[in-house]
Amino acid sequence: MAITDINEFAHLTADDIDALGRELDEIRRDVEESRGTRDARYIRRVIGLQRALELGARAVLFGSRRRPAWAVGTAMLSLAKIIENMELGHNVMHGQWDWMNDPEIHSTTWEWDQTGPSEHWKRAHNYAHHTFTNIVGMDDDVGFGILRMTRDEEWRPINLLQPIANVILAATFEWGIALHDLEAQQKREGVDPMQWNSAPNKQFAVKIVRQVGKDFVLFPALTGRAWRHTLTANATANLVRNLWAYAVIFCGHFPDGAEKFTAEQFETETRGQWYLRQMLGSANIDGGPIMGFLTGNLSYQIEHHLFPDLPSNRYSEIAERVRALCTRYDLPYTTGPLTRQYLLTLRTIHKLALPDRFLERTSDDAPETSSERKFHTNGSRIAGALRIDATTGRRRGLLSALRAQAEARVEARRFMRGRRRKPAGLPIPRASRTVGTVPGAPSLPRRSLRTQATTG
Repeated sequence: MAITDINEFAHLTADDIDALGRELDEIRRDVEESRGTRDARYIRRVIGLQRALELGARAVLFGSRRRPAWAVGTAMLSLAKIIENMELGHNVMHGQWDWMNDPEIHSTTWEWDQTGPSEHWKRAHNYAHHTFTNIVGMDDDVGFGILRMTRDEEWRPINLLQPIANVILAATFEWGIALHDLEAQQKREGVDPMQWNSAPNKQFAVKIVRQVGKDFVLFPALTGRAWRHTLTANATANLVRNLWAYAVIFCGHFPDGAEKFTAEQFETETRGQWYLRQMLGSANIDGGPIMGFLTGNLSYQIEHHLFPDLPSNRYSEIAERVRALCTRYDLPYTTGPLTRQYLLTLRTIHKLALPDRFLERTSDDAPETSSERKFHTNGSRIAGALRIDATTGRRRGLLSALRAQAEARVEARRFMRGRRRKPAGLPIPRASRTVGTVPGAPSLPRRSLRTQATTG
């Protein structure tokens, strides 16, 4: 089962979590009070760059019958669509720039270059996902209703197809998001999905006509004899944007270490616990300024979930303070290279396509889903005992507990391999029958949690 008691899982007291919440509130105040000309100049430059790239791409594609022009135009258009989707559309609609009071750069007026209407997305994403982040049964973004991403969800035969469904979702990500958001809007307004003349369906139809007409009719037609090449360039740019957005979103929500939670945890949640849930339920992507820009600064997914309406260009400086808090409270800061985060996500997708009987771990101790029960021994709770290091006297929290468990698993495997290699008939030393007391076993180096290989 997913996390039900976040205090116990995090090895923090209620006072600890309240203090953590106050420190995160202070970070928010500091950024809000310092927003100004530098930030406004940043977002306006991004808008100018995106529009220049798109205009340049459209111009180059007039010569798309030549392969170099097609390649250059497609690359420019792909980049323009990525920037518009990630750094502009997503972040503007979060209200990150509403403080500027610029009607052009405001969450209430921005319509993004994607199939789904902005209004549908803001309800499904801004409210539902960011309020109920990773709560099983409440956050529909956990698998988007297509993929089984936690063992808390019952396995169904159709899950056998999810490796294929994952590829289809990646290639058509804007359509998957649009349909997901449409369903959320229909539920909100209480309309039957088959009521074709309902307001959500009409909004969806209008946006589809606009997007399909723009990319696959209008712009190809404008290029005359090159229309076929322009059409394939537009389709390729949409595909590239879809694949990139899919990869960034999945790497921010589904690698090992991005925890899941139960509704019971949410029912009595405090402000500090909400912050903690965002920190434990998200994952970052390592990279510099270019990676940050191309992901819409969603490479800082932890910081985005903590402060979804603060300017994205501030996430890198916020990350330094959040990392420091994680160190102080001995909490994991889940991050890793894009390739590693995606491979971990891909492993989960393929593993959970199988019935649970073929899986070694449970929803209490699996790499992609765990709970406070993973720290119980013989039914008893031991989390409290891990708060003080017996040698140094320093507090040991969740990160130390996870490291200790990982080291114990490695030592247990070494012990079992040693038993299998021991010649038959020789007695096993009594002390060696207890994990952690293998005679002559080398001490294990303390490794960063984010670099540990997990199995299950």
